[in-house]
Amino acid sequence: MSLAHRIGASVVANSARTAVAGVISYWIAGLFRLPEAYWATITTLVVMQSTLGAALKISAERLAGTVLGALMGALLAKYFPINVPIFGLGVFALGIVCAALDLGNAYRMASVTLAVIMLVGRTSAIHSIAFHRFIEVAIGILVGLVVTAVWPETPTLEEAATKQLHE
Repeated sequence: MSLAHRIGASVVANSARTAVAGVISYWIAGLFRLPEAYWATITTLVVMQSTLGAALKISAERLAGTVLGALMGALLAKYFPINVPIFGLGVFALGIVCAALDLGNAYRMASVTLAVIMLVGRTSAIHSIAFHRFIEVAIGILVGLVVTAVWPETPTLEEAATKQLHE
């Protein structure tokens, strides 16, 4: 396959769409003076890799996972010294909670959020860190969903041809 086929109009459009969404989420998080605005951007970039229909469901679960991870991090930090074994127990508990709530897709984000809250050295209060992580991720999800809705992914030539064959 030639370079022109690999880098066609759909690749350029989708790369531009993803870049614009990432920049917008970073700027919005910055407007709120969030200390780690890059989490909004990282989340947006993850959301942008899905179609709107797929992104809606998984984004709701990612947001739920972020809430669960932030709550677990705040609770554990309040009652226990922050250390790796306590973190491990938190990850284990999150797996049980996510399964009990039928939020299997939330577990990954819950665990990542817990890791960021508990394992990264901070000078701020843990509840503040947990709240900021939730807001940053919520901004990232919201921007990713809005951009995906307003500017849908451009299908590649192969995807368009396959769709046309099935119609």
